[in-house]
Amino acid sequence: MAVRRPTIPQQPDEPRDDRDPATEIFGVPASASVDPRRPVRATRPATGVAGRSRGAGAGGPGAPGGSGGSGGPGGPQGPQGPEGPPDASEPSSRGRGKKPRKRRSRTKRIIGWTAFGLAVVLVVVGGYAAYSYFRFVNGVKHVDAISSSGKPSTDVDGKAQNILLVGDDHRPDNASQAELDQLGTTSDGGGTNTDTMMILHLPADGRSATLISLPRDSWVDVPGQGMNKLNSAFALGGGNNGDDAGGARLLIQTVQNLTGLTIDHYVRVSLLGFYDIAQSLGPIQVCLNAAVDDPYSQANFPAGVSTLDAHQALAFVRQRHGLPRGDLDRVVRQQYFLSVEARKFLSAGTLLNPGKLTKVLDAVSGSLETDPGLNFLSLAAQMQGLTGGKIQSATIPISGTPTITVDGNDLSVVEVDIAAMPAFIQSLVGEPGAYDKATAAKPADTTVTVLNGGSSNGAATQATQTFAAAGFKTGTAGDADTRATTVIQYPSGQEAQAKAVATYLPGATVQETSTVSGVTVVLGDDGLMPAAPAAGGTGSGGGSGSGATPSNAPTPSGPATNYSDKVCIN
Repeated sequence: MAVRRPTIPQQPDEPRDDRDPATEIFGVPASASVDPRRPVRATRPATGVAGRSRGAGAGGPGAPGGSGGSGGPGGPQGPQGPEGPPDASEPSSRGRGKKPRKRRSRTKRIIGWTAFGLAVVLVVVGGYAAYSYFRFVNGVKHVDAISSSGKPSTDVDGKAQNILLVGDDHRPDNASQAELDQLGTTSDGGGTNTDTMMILHLPADGRSATLISLPRDSWVDVPGQGMNKLNSAFALGGGNNGDDAGGARLLIQTVQNLTGLTIDHYVRVSLLGFYDIAQSLGPIQVCLNAAVDDPYSQANFPAGVSTLDAHQALAFVRQRHGLPRGDLDRVVRQQYFLSVEARKFLSAGTLLNPGKLTKVLDAVSGSLETDPGLNFLSLAAQMQGLTGGKIQSATIPISGTPTITVDGNDLSVVEVDIAAMPAFIQSLVGEPGAYDKATAAKPADTTVTVLNGGSSNGAATQATQTFAAAGFKTGTAGDADTRATTVIQYPSGQEAQAKAVATYLPGATVQETSTVSGVTVVLGDDGLMPAAPAAGGTGSGGGSGSGATPSNAPTPSGPATNYSDKVCIN
């Protein structure tokens, strides 16, 4: 039957309250802590609601002042009176072992909406990231630059990545005078020289990165072309005739022969591409030791800090006239610029700004030419956590900048310290961890095989005899592919034996590889030979085996440097 809503007596000074009856909070009587006329969040109706709990009196009709109880046996349900405290003689539903119902519905709603919101964010962010990635990749031009046949026989740094970064001086085809003025240059007549060459070395663990600069005037052996400046290799390979792949391959082969590093990927950017990237990143601050005014590059900056736009940034990295060390100081300018820009790109101001990030990525992708095998997602994973402070810069070992005569003409070149190159490279790539921890084995417990990859006839046989005289077990001497530097190769597990051989061959690069079954020395054109036993373990140069240190012993270049906009340079 229908239950009438109870009438609560109204005090003279109080307005009538027609709201729903009060509800009771578990463990606290409504009359003790809550106004009975005020609705509160409840877990069950208060005792004053008819038919929901026992009355104050058992067995009879509800008496005034008690909640309407169910009648006794055979008795009718009593009317509900004003709410009063429950009778202590009758246990309520709270005292019969029932647990309060948990507030699950609201919690579930909160969790549900949170999960939904997170899913939306992930979809939006993931969709934007996917859109940005494919937009970026589709803008990149590809060139078949990496040839497996041109790679060194050994990979001295294993799973680390070496990316050859090339900046050329080619002007845009059919460029107007206004465009040339914007770039601060003149028409090049269609020629292409790679005036900026760097190797970006990325260790497999991504802990840091090193930019290894290769001066453009380095006097090197260009395969099939003889001695020439390094920046001519691209043009000699066909780059001036529109064969970008041929030019890139010859340049890569030249760099690999020079450094002993395996180039895994290739990235090239033009003058215009550099300008577009610099413009998208915005103004950059630099600091110079002295004021410069160079009409050739249009670099005109005061001493101290300057803020450069894209046009000025291009002049900054191109200047070499008027600098104390000429091209070598230009190399420092380029290292400095790339380090500072890397800090800027990796900052939250760029990465967390979708509009700016898209602008930068569009400028970069539209300016790049890479090999098809360069996977940008894999590269990004390898560079995870890399910040500007973890990007170092170094330059290959240099002996000097002499002027030589070629075909009757004076030519200023950069002389590369070939003999110092292996130690320089090893200082950057480091030695394998297991090798570094190993203790050198005894010569009697070590077998070594020597192969000749240099141009000195009989060098492998001579080195084998020296090792045998020192107590080593030796394999049969033989020949190997021509290489510039000497390397000690060993399979995993023979670190101690390799270290024993290295004791007699200081300066050689040490490399773990699965291509050999025992410790193998491959001699290069650097002239390294094992020390005679009487020399006390010191190496000799020039293949003499005498143990004497040559008077013109090479000196490697300085340690890698971290640049920031707080550092001033020439």
